[in-house]
Amino acid sequence: MATVRDCEEVYNIIPIHDFLREHPSLHYPEVRAAAAALKVVGDLPKPPFVDFTPSMDLMDWLRLLFGFQFDNVRNQRENLVLHLANSQMRLQPPPRHPDGLDPTVLRRFRRKLLRNYTNWCSFLGVRCHVTSPTHSRHQTNIVLNLRRELLYVALYLLIWGESANLRFMPECLCYIFHHMAMELNKVLDGEFDDMTGMPYWPSFSGDCAFLKSVVMPIYKTIKTEVESSNNGTKPHSAWRNYDDINEYFWSKRAIKSLKWPLDYTSNFFDTTPKSSRVGKTGFVEQRSFWNIFRSFDRLWILLLLYLQAAIIVATSDVKFPWQDRDVEVALLTVFISWAGLRLLQSVLDASTQYSLVSRETFWLFVRLILKFFVAATWTVLFSVFYARIWSQKNKDGGWSRAANERIVVFLKVVFVYVMPEMLALVLFIVPWIRNWIEELNLGLVYFLTWWFYNKTFVGRGMREGLVDNIKYSIFWVVVLATKFTFSYFLQIRPLIAPTRALLNLENATYNWHEFFGSTHRIAVGMLWLPVLLVYLMDLQIWYSIYSSLVGAIIGLFSHLGEIRNIDQLRLRFQFFSGAMQFNLKPEEHLLSPKATVLKKVRDAIHRLKLRYGIGQPFNKIESNQVEATWFALLWNEIILTFREEDLISDREVELLELPPNCWNIRVIRWPCFLLCNELLLALSQANELGDAPDHWLWSKICSSEYRRCAVMEAFDSIRYVILKIVKNGTEEESILNRLFAEIDENVENGKVTVVFKLSVLLRIHEKLISLLERLMDPEKKIFRIVNILQALYELCAWEFPKIRRSTQQLRQLGLAPISLDADTELLFVNAINLPPLNDVVFYRQIRRVHTILTSRDPMHNVPKNLEARERLAFFSNSLFMNMPQAPSVEKMMAFSVLTPYYDEEVMYRQEMLRAENEDGISTLFYLQRIYEDEWVNFVERMRREGVENENDIWSKKVRDLRLWASYRGQTLSRTVRGMMYYYSALKKLAFLDSASEMDITMGTQIAPEPRRSYYTSDGGDNTLQPTHSQEINRMASGISHLFKGSEYGSAMMKFTYVVACQVYGQHKAKGDHRAEEILFLMKNHEALRIAYVDEVDLGMGEVEFYSVLVKFDQHLQREVEIYRIRLPGPLKLGEGKPENQNHAIIFTRGDAIQTIDMNQDNHFEEALKMRNLLESFKNHYGIRKPTILGVREKVFTGSVSSLAWFMSAQETSFVTLGQRVLANPLKVRMHYGHPDVFDRFWFVPRGGISKASRVINISEDIFAGFNCTLRGGNVTHHEYIQVGKGRDVGLNQISMFEAKVASGNGEQALSRDVYRLGHRLDFFRMLSFFYTTVGYYFNTMLIVFTVYAFLWGRLYLALSGVEKIAKDRSSSNEALGAILNQQFIIQLGLFTALPMILENSLERGFLPHRATGRGFVVEHKKFAENYRLYARTHFIKAIELAVILLVYAAYSPLAKSSFVYILMTISSWFLITSWMISPFLFNPSGFDWLKTVYDFDDFMNWLWSRGGLFTKADQSWFTWWNEEQEHLKTTGVWGKLLEIILDLRFFFFQYSIVYHLRIADNRTSIGVYLVSWGCIIGIAAIYITTIYGQKKYSVKEHIKYRVIQFLVICLTVLVVVLMLQFTKLTFVDLLISLLAFIPTGWGLISIAQVLRPFLISTVVWDTVISVARLYDLCFGLIVMAPVAMFSWLPGFQNMQTRILFNEAFSRGLQISIILAGKKST
Repeated sequence: MATVRDCEEVYNIIPIHDFLREHPSLHYPEVRAAAAALKVVGDLPKPPFVDFTPSMDLMDWLRLLFGFQFDNVRNQRENLVLHLANSQMRLQPPPRHPDGLDPTVLRRFRRKLLRNYTNWCSFLGVRCHVTSPTHSRHQTNIVLNLRRELLYVALYLLIWGESANLRFMPECLCYIFHHMAMELNKVLDGEFDDMTGMPYWPSFSGDCAFLKSVVMPIYKTIKTEVESSNNGTKPHSAWRNYDDINEYFWSKRAIKSLKWPLDYTSNFFDTTPKSSRVGKTGFVEQRSFWNIFRSFDRLWILLLLYLQAAIIVATSDVKFPWQDRDVEVALLTVFISWAGLRLLQSVLDASTQYSLVSRETFWLFVRLILKFFVAATWTVLFSVFYARIWSQKNKDGGWSRAANERIVVFLKVVFVYVMPEMLALVLFIVPWIRNWIEELNLGLVYFLTWWFYNKTFVGRGMREGLVDNIKYSIFWVVVLATKFTFSYFLQIRPLIAPTRALLNLENATYNWHEFFGSTHRIAVGMLWLPVLLVYLMDLQIWYSIYSSLVGAIIGLFSHLGEIRNIDQLRLRFQFFSGAMQFNLKPEEHLLSPKATVLKKVRDAIHRLKLRYGIGQPFNKIESNQVEATWFALLWNEIILTFREEDLISDREVELLELPPNCWNIRVIRWPCFLLCNELLLALSQANELGDAPDHWLWSKICSSEYRRCAVMEAFDSIRYVILKIVKNGTEEESILNRLFAEIDENVENGKVTVVFKLSVLLRIHEKLISLLERLMDPEKKIFRIVNILQALYELCAWEFPKIRRSTQQLRQLGLAPISLDADTELLFVNAINLPPLNDVVFYRQIRRVHTILTSRDPMHNVPKNLEARERLAFFSNSLFMNMPQAPSVEKMMAFSVLTPYYDEEVMYRQEMLRAENEDGISTLFYLQRIYEDEWVNFVERMRREGVENENDIWSKKVRDLRLWASYRGQTLSRTVRGMMYYYSALKKLAFLDSASEMDITMGTQIAPEPRRSYYTSDGGDNTLQPTHSQEINRMASGISHLFKGSEYGSAMMKFTYVVACQVYGQHKAKGDHRAEEILFLMKNHEALRIAYVDEVDLGMGEVEFYSVLVKFDQHLQREVEIYRIRLPGPLKLGEGKPENQNHAIIFTRGDAIQTIDMNQDNHFEEALKMRNLLESFKNHYGIRKPTILGVREKVFTGSVSSLAWFMSAQETSFVTLGQRVLANPLKVRMHYGHPDVFDRFWFVPRGGISKASRVINISEDIFAGFNCTLRGGNVTHHEYIQVGKGRDVGLNQISMFEAKVASGNGEQALSRDVYRLGHRLDFFRMLSFFYTTVGYYFNTMLIVFTVYAFLWGRLYLALSGVEKIAKDRSSSNEALGAILNQQFIIQLGLFTALPMILENSLERGFLPHRATGRGFVVEHKKFAENYRLYARTHFIKAIELAVILLVYAAYSPLAKSSFVYILMTISSWFLITSWMISPFLFNPSGFDWLKTVYDFDDFMNWLWSRGGLFTKADQSWFTWWNEEQEHLKTTGVWGKLLEIILDLRFFFFQYSIVYHLRIADNRTSIGVYLVSWGCIIGIAAIYITTIYGQKKYSVKEHIKYRVIQFLVICLTVLVVVLMLQFTKLTFVDLLISLLAFIPTGWGLISIAQVLRPFLISTVVWDTVISVARLYDLCFGLIVMAPVAMFSWLPGFQNMQTRILFNEAFSRGLQISIILAGKKST
């Protein structure tokens, strides 16, 4: 592969270096104006020792001034010129001098780009070095001002373009720009150097001076910090991440310490020892569960204070609290609790943020200490004043005046305490005042807020407008009111009576040794614990319910789901054309503001008419051929794209396309699938109403627009066809013209039913069908056509009129030949002249007319492909939704798409498609069956291109075959194809925008030319000359053949696609197939650019790294290198994906950037709406314009299996309904979906589109949303456009993905972003933020804890005997009622599925879901693999819960009643079953007996494998077991202590059960428990003895080993027999003891794993390993037992296959045949 790099010739988008080159973009005066502005160098000081040539511009001057890289300058020059040119194109009103750069354009851009810098200067109180231009009308001053602004903008872009990893630190860039702008000003102002007396020159210059002097020192500091983190495994508090280093520049100490030029001896840099270096800045991330409380303390304070108040009220005997002064005063304790919680918050702040304290942050230390003492003071103060109230009341014997006065005093103290909260409430009501105050940057403001917040650059001015405030406040007031009402009446109040009953139990004897007496407080705690956990998490449930309802309502008002299927599209298709023109066809901009308002009103009225079918908008199209052709061209492009994607067949193209007008047809030629059966219905009406007046019959026909058009098109087409095949100038032609004229005359006069017998029409209809069939016959037998024409003539001339006319009368009317005997000789014998076979237009129209005449089928199944049907339905529905009107392509905002790629599949290789799995199924075979209709369409298309049979595809069309398969997987080629639809759509829209009426009408003409295959346009073996049908597909209906050349320039200026293929250079060097495939993609997509990191080995261990951009040059027919920008070092310092995005973002262009992952797709019809979406950046949503446009995702991977469908539905509800509510009304939507569109120049100076710090930013995308919100951005959500998204569909892959997301949320909870959002958002937005991010996962964990608390609580009450005592002594059975109440509350978690149900109902209707035909090869996962993945998370937890339920069933008095036991435990048993069976139920062939046997052997081999140093976890149990403990290495002391405390629960089984053994003889002393431990020690001694004997004697002295075994067995049996004989021990006791001792053993192993560092060097550790292996063997057998049973049962495997693949069965897919490998090939 040749790579060329010639800076004078190679360019990216615009050849700015050569304006004489013929390039469509250079025809725009705006481009020339922007480039010319950069040429105004004038009298700038010339750099010394360098030749400054006249061809150089301002950016070259900056390069020489500061030492920027040459390619960085080239890159940013094009970036700047393109942006300025595009901005000037959009300028309204247009500039007076289009050939010159308008100062307004540059000024707006400078303000936007440098807004963050000016805010930073204001925040720090330093003078901004961007001097405002002086307002002068003098031409010289205007030019100088323009030049200075250009220099500022260019300087920032050059700094940004070369800063590499520093781009993640926006305020660091502000610091650099601040000083470089200062030096630039000194040079521009002609100042002199104080040291030398010479004209001032920057402190560094020369080749790569900026990189080496500025970027590299800071980069090396970051690199050193990352290396010290031990690959992110060290605590976050031990090293500085990107945020720490960036936030160092939020204070003036950075300016004082670093100086300029940079002082490399500063303690900021890594040149300083770690102990003396600057530490964490701004925030310390500490791994602790307390972060949830610290970040969202207001929420937990509310919940805990309400809980306290509710308990106080519920325990009183009054109906209302204000009826009893005692209750009122008791409620005042909430303020003591409030102060106590504040004290806790201050302790947590001090304990987590102490690392921030240093000499430079002394006041932070003061604040932490003061907050602690003040909180403690308030707590003591409230406690003292509260005690004084009761002491006075007790002293006076009642509520005397003195006692009431002390209450007043307490309330006065409360008033002082809540004054800050009242002020916050006032500012919440008037949010604009708070925003204004926070953005003042005044010292007084900082002084007043110092107590509450750290001084941070972000998180200021985040309040929304009053209207938005009201909306989300109402939402949360309703949610909170519901929650608190439910909690009080159904959670707290019902437990008061059972609590009293338990506390009042006297003389209760426990079944065991009770350490804490008989107060029953532990029993009460067990009763309350699950309810309290539900109380803390059920707000999540109420949020889900209300957000679902609100989201559904908003969706309905947004007109989502109005067109859910193709049948509804048919009904509204006549309005669809108007909607498409209204939304996608640009209008001229009106300059008058009043006219703009009128236009908005007019547009709103027009949209209502379209939406509700008012009026007849199609009349306008019918009367205007230009508009009709415009709509036809665009609609046909969509249909042809479907054909090229093989979603529809050639026949369906003819049925769906809207043919251009020809043959003088007077009506709109609707697609055939709309006109089907309409002509036959019209004939039936004519036959029935043959004697009725014309207007009556015609009104009946016109009741359906499609029927009217079918009748008129059929008549006009038949007239044209008959006249076409009859020779000109013949007598027959004259007769036919007269006959049609007579019919027209009677139609016009309204005498059709009077003159003609309409019953004859049916016979005429039959003959016409015969005529068309003869014309379509390849043999073209003329005599048969003559006979049919003669028969038609006789019918029309003789039988059709009601009054039969003689031959003479016919001759007089010109309806009979004069030269022939009409009775004996035939007409048309020598008058037929058929068009040639290559007249593709004629015969295509013949087929259309034949379809209209013959179709009896309503064609509800056109198109047949479900993917095509859903896409058409959504696209048509979206055009009736509210969206901004599209501008012309020339005036639209430019944008880029960026896709990060590492080493995933680009295309499926031939061997991958042919390789068979263990069931004998190849990938291609699977795809052929799953996408059966699409495969048939593909083969049909290949046959059009010269392939005779399917087998020839492997030899002649391998690449097409590979692409067909790749486009149905999650590959890079699929993503590239989808994103390049933007380019295709923009080219076509650009033509339609600029086309004249003549250009549009040319769309009906044919211009045949050779056309390459859709898949391959490389000119190689796959290129074929098109067939006629192929030509007509594109030429008759498409737009591409009409292009004039300028469309390419417009599209290139508005769209750029960059794929960040990080290791593309390595792939090329190794000859990897992916490099060749990526080159193929570049070759076929001219707008595609590939960015990669190139490593250049200089020898001596020195390596240089470069960001490189390449493209495929269509003229040179090879890959060429465009830019090569040196990096300061290795790219990856943080998380890989954001680092990959960051290095490539400098090559993007335009105002916006869309982030697309490699598993996404796009559609042509959706790309048409991108102009509309980008216009949203210009509108205000609330008080701000958007900075991120949220776009909905369409999950395309979920229809083959039930699990895949469920995950798809869940994901769809999240990315549609969930995001819809978050954006409006809650105003907390972040960046969750990858297709979101960013305001590029808003994010460029604010840290980019993601964060990259190691580990903490593992979920890198969402931090872009956090950063956006904290910096005052606005995120919206738009549902009229969607992008495809692929998801994993196997259970194991889904589990790993969910685990990754959950762990990412765990890291988010530690982050400074979440902490600041939790404190800086107002209360209600904070609630929304919490319950849609980390709160969701935290509450999910609480649900699991609730199940544990509920079951362990029941077990405690049953085994202790409290449950029996309460049951026997409580006449009202209140304890039982409380237990059942708990179970009901726990089952509320089902409501979390409501969003998914409602969203599917909204968009698909209340109908069974039908699959879209997407999916992937599903393989059988072995049992050992499932065990490794689910053992610790599901299987062991399920076994634990099952043991609890079994023990409870044995010992609980309530369980004696089967109904009560089932009612209490059914959901728990369902949970256990799902945890144990789901991995096998959703595993193909999961219950196949033969595979189960093989899986058992594989599991045993894995379990007993010895392993080794390089053995992987899937090869050895020992390696896997060690990996499962890896997290303990980084767990702190408190975390390990918590692990041990939780593991102690396993000892409870032993403690509780041994007292129920018969050998215990009802004794409850502690000795019973201690004796049981003696038994465990004995068992352990026996096991250790056996293991010791095995290791020492089993190999060399086998006899000794057997003797030891014999003695141990004999001794054990002897002890058991003696105990059975001389004690009360029974065999039942022995079995029950297993339930006690086995959990104890597991608890000991779990604790030993925590204590591993202390035990690993002892003999005990080997025993721990061997016992742990036995436990995993037992667990594996327990799990496999039901699997083996189900596998043995006949028919269960088929049932499991049906359950797993029910969606596929609904489409008729024979999955069982696929899995069995019964291929027909």
